Amino acid sequence: MVRMRNAKGSNATEIEKKIKRGNALRQGSAWRGYRGPIAFLLVAVCGCSAAVWMYMNSLDGDITETLVRHRELISPHPRVYTVHCSEDYDNQKRYPGCTPQKCGRAVTDGVVTREEAQILRRLAERGLALAGSEGGASILDLHSGALSMGKQFVNIYRYFGDQISDVFTEEDFKLYRDVRGRIQAVIAETFGLDPTLLYLTKPTFFSRINSTAAKTQHDEYWHPHIDKVTYGSFDYTSLLYLSDYGSDFTGGRFIFMDQSGNRTVEPRAGRVSFFSSGSENLHRVEKVSWGTRYAITVSFTCDPAHAISDPTLS
Repeated sequence: MVRMRNAKGSNATEIEKKIKRGNALRQGSAWRGYRGPIAFLLVAVCGCSAAVWMYMNSLDGDITETLVRHRELISPHPRVYTVHCSEDYDNQKRYPGCTPQKCGRAVTDGVVTREEAQILRRLAERGLALAGSEGGASILDLHSGALSMGKQFVNIYRYFGDQISDVFTEEDFKLYRDVRGRIQAVIAETFGLDPTLLYLTKPTFFSRINSTAAKTQHDEYWHPHIDKVTYGSFDYTSLLYLSDYGSDFTGGRFIFMDQSGNRTVEPRAGRVSFFSSGSENLHRVEKVSWGTRYAITVSFTCDPAHAISDPTLS
C-alpha cells in the first residue's frame, strides 16, 4: 500500500510537471503567434509618439529665443538689439538724417501707459464693431477710413457718415495723435535720427486678430514678410500692443526670423516694439490660437512724398 501511494504520488507529481510544461509551451506558442502584431503595434505607437513629439517640437521650435517676455517691464529705456543693415538700402534713395545707418529692433514699456492702451483698445473695439472681417483678421485705418467688412473694405467716414461722431470722440483722436508722436520720438532717439525728417506713412492701422479661420488673403496675417518689400514706403515699423499675451490671447507672438534662429516678442498692453523695415528684420506673427489680439501698426518713412497726415474727426 505504501508503495502504491508512493507510485501514485510520483505519478501525480509527473502529471503536474507535464501540465505546467504544456501550459508553458502553449503560452510560448501564443506569444510567438502574437509577437508579430505586438511588435507592429509597438512600432506604430512609437512612430505616433515620435510624430507627435516632432510636431510639438516644430511648434516650439519656431521660437529659439524670447527677446522680451510678457511679465517683464522694459522701462524707462528701450531694450535695443542691433542687427547688421541689409543691402536693401544700397539700392534706394537715401535721405540723410533718416535713412537707416544703424539697424535693429527695440522694445519699450515706457512710452505708452497701460491705461492709455486700454482707452485705445476700446476705440478699436467700437470701430471694429461696426463691421469686421469674416476671417480671423480685421483692420481699422483711421487715416484712410478703411474698415474690414466681410471679405472687403469700406470707408467708415463715407459709409457711416455722421454716425461716426457717435463712435469716436475728439479725445480719442487726440490721444491717438499724441501716442503716435511719442512713438515717433522714441524711434528717432533710438536710431539717432532727426525726428523732423521722419514722417508717418500708410498703412497705419488698428488690427484685431482671433482664431477664426481665414476667408481671404487679407486674413492670412501669419506669412513671413519684409515691410520695405511689402509696403515700399516703410523705413521704420512699430507696433503698439493693446492686449496681453497669455491672458487676453495665446499665440499671436511677434517673431523675427533670423538666419541663426527665430526670436520673439511677447505682447503686453502698452508695449511698443519697433524696428528698421528692411530685410534685416524679416518677420511674421504667430497664429492666434485663443482669444483676441489687439494692436496698432504705426509706420514711418523718410520720403516726404509718402507722408500722411494725422486723422481728425472734422
